[in-house]
Amino acid sequence: MLKSFLLIYLIVFYGAAFFWRSYRTWRATGVNPYRLTTQTGLARFLARLYSLVSVGIVISILLFSLGPATWYAYLTPVIWLETAVITAVGIVFLLLALIWVLIAQAQMGTSWRIGIDTENETTLITHGVFRLSRNPIFLGMRANLLGLFLVLPNALTLLLWLLGDVAIQMQVFLEEDHLQQQHGMTYQRYCSVTPRYLGLPRASA
Repeated sequence: MLKSFLLIYLIVFYGAAFFWRSYRTWRATGVNPYRLTTQTGLARFLARLYSLVSVGIVISILLFSLGPATWYAYLTPVIWLETAVITAVGIVFLLLALIWVLIAQAQMGTSWRIGIDTENETTLITHGVFRLSRNPIFLGMRANLLGLFLVLPNALTLLLWLLGDVAIQMQVFLEEDHLQQQHGMTYQRYCSVTPRYLGLPRASA
């Protein structure tokens, strides 16, 4: 059951959260939301790093779900973490991350991008889950990486979790700087009342 769940989850997560959402945004705006190929400097490095993390996620799930047990053993499983309770917690993280990301993407509408779009100005989204988090999609991606490690605790998923989390948090700072330049005081006011990752909205000073 777990093997089938992870395969289905992999298809749904990347299919719905990235490919389908990219297609919807492109159809609505004529703009390709995938901006990673246009990044420079640190943003370019982080784009490549997270691309490697994504490839690692696919490999780890395919080895576990479709490969022989001897192949998965090369990933050095952390046996003491392979318990029913930890697996269940990991599955909850994965499902909540998927639902949270899809909601946030839907609320972003045509402002959604993969990477920093320096060519097209986007609307600053502050409603819905964006009242609880300035970066809800990145929060969901972080939860997704943690969930995968809990479900498949091994050396590779641990490395993917750590590298992916660092890359995401560095990307957050770059995107927040971009939004500050694009939206000025409006974004500053938004930052003053909304947490970077998760929390109740603060009262405006």
